[in-house]
Amino acid sequence: MGKIRGKVFNYGQEFALVVLLIGLLGFAYSNSPEFLQFPTQLELSTHVWELALLALPMTMIIITAGIDLSVGSMMALSAVVLGMSYQAGVSPYIGIVLAVICGTATGALNGIFVGYIKVHPLIVTLATMAAYRGIAEGVSLAKPVSGFPDSFAMLGQGSFLGLPVPGWIFAVAAITASVFLGKTPFGRSLYAIGSNETAARFSGISIERIKLLLYTISGSLAGLAAAIIVSRRNTAKADIATGMELDVITAVVLGGTSIFGGKGRVIGTLLGVLLIHETREFVSWQWNTDEYGGLIVGALLIMAVLFNSLLSSRNR
Repeated sequence: MGKIRGKVFNYGQEFALVVLLIGLLGFAYSNSPEFLQFPTQLELSTHVWELALLALPMTMIIITAGIDLSVGSMMALSAVVLGMSYQAGVSPYIGIVLAVICGTATGALNGIFVGYIKVHPLIVTLATMAAYRGIAEGVSLAKPVSGFPDSFAMLGQGSFLGLPVPGWIFAVAAITASVFLGKTPFGRSLYAIGSNETAARFSGISIERIKLLLYTISGSLAGLAAAIIVSRRNTAKADIATGMELDVITAVVLGGTSIFGGKGRVIGTLLGVLLIHETREFVSWQWNTDEYGGLIVGALLIMAVLFNSLLSSRNR
């Protein structure tokens, strides 16, 4: 009975997000009908794919009661690696691979500290958030690299069958994450670790290896997101994705993933990403400012944490 009630409450949070999203879109339509037109939404969607990609591994990490504050800094360092490699005469397509390798390596370092050295993930990723950003600024001397070939723009600006290329990349990643999380022993292991790490260990789950894998995946997708944003902006610099980690965490928690671990779904995260994206874009569209959007997203995060805590207490 408790498990059934917990599922009802979890779906209830997702239902609440749908209601909020419908309310937001209804308000947007009543004020600016052109905002909801398909060409407008397609153009505005270019700003959401990096956030959406990073939210997928963050969902899994938070399900295990972890956190990764360094995703934005890993993106910055990966972007600098891509830019400097191109500046040195390397093909930008090889630069994409180098960016992903850089992200993978930095994510794996986080995973080693969290999984094997047993440092709390908040401490580890807070430290690497500063370290990776500092390295990016130091090696690049805070100078941007631009002038990439037009063909490189396909990754961040191109379309396939009328939809953005980054959208197709995200769709593949989201389907893969949803299947692994909901349909495989690996996904059940994540819920077990988040619910009770000691019990999970005694049941034979390799907690250290799983945490290493999760943080490595987070780094890999950060490297890929960096390549996408560099392609879209045609500029690689050390200050990209500043504050991105806050939006990512907000989307995941807003989507119903418990900060205490053991609960969360990809569909909830996608709703959280969509609500944050539409809120920011409409505020910018309507009032030509980003400050109000930040205030609203902050309020949504506080509401999500309070609602999450309420659901957790009712499930006990």
